[in-house]
Amino acid sequence: MATLDDKLLGEKLHNYCSSSEGEDSDDDERSGDEEGETSYKSTEQANEPPPINNWNGSASNTGPKGVLEDWRRYKQLEAENRKEMEIERIALAKKLTLSAKTDREEQQAKEREEMEDELNELLDEEFLMKYHQQRMQELMSQLQKCPKFGQVKTLANKDEFLNAIDKEDAKVTVIVHIFNRKAKACTTMDGCLNVLAEDYPAIKFCRIEADVAGLSKHFRVDGVPALLVYKGGQIVGNFVQLATELGNDFYATDVQRFLIEYGLLPEN
Repeated sequence: MATLDDKLLGEKLHNYCSSSEGEDSDDDERSGDEEGETSYKSTEQANEPPPINNWNGSASNTGPKGVLEDWRRYKQLEAENRKEMEIERIALAKKLTLSAKTDREEQQAKEREEMEDELNELLDEEFLMKYHQQRMQELMSQLQKCPKFGQVKTLANKDEFLNAIDKEDAKVTVIVHIFNRKAKACTTMDGCLNVLAEDYPAIKFCRIEADVAGLSKHFRVDGVPALLVYKGGQIVGNFVQLATELGNDFYATDVQRFLIEYGLLPEN
């Protein structure tokens, strides 16, 4: 039968002697339970698998290998950060270079471009003027080097006729009038050539009688007046029976126009 002590202290084991004995047994039971729980927890922790790829920047191995791994990872992260910062720095520098111009700098750049354009135009004009002056000097020197004639030369024989053509400068145009003293058109041609010789001093005008040149009687009568034009020793124009073209009474302007039409005289 349960007593008041039993109700207050709880159910006792058989052969219960004293309260102190019960307390010792209770302490032993509690310590046993605690040791069981501790051993159970240690077993659970030992059986748990290690986490995979859960590295937080420090190696679980604190030995030399772990320290080396930490150092390698640190240097890798440092290099990656350095590259990213360098890329950002370059991009920022480019952006600032393109956009960091003040209004004053833009105005100065615009004025500088305008001045360069004006200078280029002036240089072009100066170059053209210098080239024009140089070209004019060259032409003038060429004209000065060219022989001056200014009158009609009479050729006395065949040799003079050949020398007047072959020994003349290749740039000089030689116009030879083959005439007959008895033909009226030949006299008119002589007067026209005297005028043209003064107007074109760089052109050599000559005259020779048809019989002196060894031409036939038929040519001396019907072929005159005739004009033979040479340049560089080569004949470039051959005009006979000009009386049928110009008539017996004509002027220097008519002969001039005739030769200009064939490109044998320059236009004044």
